[in-house]
Amino acid sequence: MPVRHWGRAIGAGIVLVTLAGAIKGVATNDNLEWGVVGDYLFDANVLRGLRLTLAMTGIGMVAGLVLAIVVGVMRTSASRIVSGAAAVWVFVFRGIPLVVLLIFVGNLGLFFDDLTLAIPLTGVELWSAPVSEVVTPFWASVTALALAGSGYMAEVVRAGLLSVGRGQHEAAMALGLPQVGTLRFIVLPQALRVIIPPLGNELIGMLKASAIVSVIAGGDLMTAVLGISGVTFRTIEMLIVGTLWYLAVIAVLSVGQYFLERKAAEK
Repeated sequence: MPVRHWGRAIGAGIVLVTLAGAIKGVATNDNLEWGVVGDYLFDANVLRGLRLTLAMTGIGMVAGLVLAIVVGVMRTSASRIVSGAAAVWVFVFRGIPLVVLLIFVGNLGLFFDDLTLAIPLTGVELWSAPVSEVVTPFWASVTALALAGSGYMAEVVRAGLLSVGRGQHEAAMALGLPQVGTLRFIVLPQALRVIIPPLGNELIGMLKASAIVSVIAGGDLMTAVLGISGVTFRTIEMLIVGTLWYLAVIAVLSVGQYFLERKAAEK
């Protein structure tokens, strides 16, 4: 006779009843106008904000990951100056609140008139442009997300690099591989098993953190729904619209992360 787990059945019943009650309470609440949610779910301004959110998250993630790899490799350097500089980078951009970093980057025009790319100690300018033309709300948001994300992802990259045994480095040196080749062909492929899961979480976290760029009117999804709520005076309904889109995108990213982790585990 199979063993009957009455505790599991009772626990599952309690969960289902509680969930059903919560759904019914929200769905039948007279103070929520679900018609407003349906009317604005595919509104042009909301979809435009969603596209900008996806764009700034994608660009910020790629730029932040590039910075994180550089900083993570620097953190493992034998040079105390190099590793110390990387540690300061991580400390600063992991410690500054994202909203403060957004305000700083978005208001660079208060500190600098122009952004200039020049050859040091020569006075030769390769490129120059006014800050107001370069640091738009969109690019300020991307920059802040990338800098903040690099602080966290650099530690993820460092942990992945340290997870590869020292014997792998020694074997590569014995074969005559340079340090760059060892990092590219030996260390990083093995470190990806450790790096990919937290990077997926970081991507989802960056997507949610992008809602904060509404403080500088970055044109993202949250900026769009808050702008509409200021006209319709249905703040909760518009926040539900934004939440549904965030949940939909995160669901897709979670599925992609699952298969990517399985693929990396097979190698």
